[in-house]
Amino acid sequence: MKFDCFTDKVIIVTGASSGIGLASARLFGSLGAKVVMAARRLEVLENLAPTVSADTSKVLCVKTDVTSEEDCRALIEKTVEKFGRIDILINNAGISMRAMFKDLDLGVIKSLMDVNFWGTVYCTKYALPWLLQSKGSVVGVISVAGYSALPARTGYSCSKYAVRGFLDTLRIEHLHDGLHVLVFAPGYTASNVRNAALDANGRPQGETPLDEGSLMSAETCALHLAKALAKRRSSVTLTALGKLTVWAHNNFPNLTDRLTYKYIAREKDSPFK
Repeated sequence: MKFDCFTDKVIIVTGASSGIGLASARLFGSLGAKVVMAARRLEVLENLAPTVSADTSKVLCVKTDVTSEEDCRALIEKTVEKFGRIDILINNAGISMRAMFKDLDLGVIKSLMDVNFWGTVYCTKYALPWLLQSKGSVVGVISVAGYSALPARTGYSCSKYAVRGFLDTLRIEHLHDGLHVLVFAPGYTASNVRNAALDANGRPQGETPLDEGSLMSAETCALHLAKALAKRRSSVTLTALGKLTVWAHNNFPNLTDRLTYKYIAREKDSPFK
């Protein structure tokens, strides 16, 4: 598939310091795009910038905490100041959690909503006038957990459901404005998100319960994202298991609940045990 549609496009990627965000930044950079990398650690972004494009004038690194409305506003302003336009906004920044709701400090859910949901809302709000002008794309990287709930991930699932509802509504509001809205739902993808997932008290759990080596790579996920953007798809769900889960949830919800319970119960150190 040809990707010349990304040449010289201005693409913002939040959560660009690792995982799907970094892989996406590198892919779009290799395709000739002007890439804006946003994350909390500026020094990490600046060290990674040469891996995104040999022409570092086409890469802008912006320190951005997406829980801060002012940081998100500044991200958009700095992008326009340097490149004069915005063509694609990829809302990728996100965190996860792993704990039963009965054991959970409620501040954990607030933290996840602040990053996953409000981070998407803030960035989209300030980028929207520019995206409407360019008839560009806004992407929300959610999860299969945003279609079919994952137990012991209450905050994660509810934040991803919320992002999906927000973007689906935005798509309808701008149905005749040329705005492209993509809800992008990877299945399990190899990344640092599970290591950094918060426990019941809001501390990073520090390890993953999954065999990361057997999962879809972040680079493969980024390629699927590029294809979906090129085709201006409205929604994409990745992996056979992810697609089957969404289908089963829609058609056999009670069975899906029981199967999901059994699946999570088999995890290493499952919260069910």
